[in-house]
Amino acid sequence: MENKLNMGIILGSTRDARVSPQVGEWVKEIADERDDANYEIVDILEYQLPFLGTTDGTEPGIAAWNEKIDSLDGFVFVVQEYNHSYTGVLKNAIDHLREAWHDKAAGIVSYGSTGGARAAEHLRGVFAELKIADVRVHPTLSLFTDFENFTTFNPAELHLVNMNAMLDQVNAWSKALKPLRVKEEEAVK
Repeated sequence: MENKLNMGIILGSTRDARVSPQVGEWVKEIADERDDANYEIVDILEYQLPFLGTTDGTEPGIAAWNEKIDSLDGFVFVVQEYNHSYTGVLKNAIDHLREAWHDKAAGIVSYGSTGGARAAEHLRGVFAELKIADVRVHPTLSLFTDFENFTTFNPAELHLVNMNAMLDQVNAWSKALKPLRVKEEEAVK
């Protein structure tokens, strides 16, 4: 029997009153119904990462963040759009690592006034630099139609098709990329 992939659902906000945990739980519920991988929510807030370059880098949160990302085979990023881009705290979390991201696949679930599309597009360029293969299908959630009073997540049923298609792609690509990581690990030894 083949081992299941380990997939992280990364919450991209640490703000008070954030809605990313609601979206992340929705993603996880859909993902868990599939039984094709092990899914877990990875909340960057829990790692208390300092701003990159402002400390000596020995904080325990940095090592724990690296260990967590390194242990995962692929990702679903829950990304909110702030000022036409993704959050600074997500950029900081991504930039704390390098090799832990390499040769893994990622999907994006974004939300905002335009469905978070601009934030997702900015993130794709960073993914390319870090050797993260981002998949094409991209569920976009509107603050106007998928949230009540901009705070309570109530997604339209139509998003299920895109969510499952995105998860299909992330899983397929993560599985295809795994041998590259094993090969690189063996070359380092």
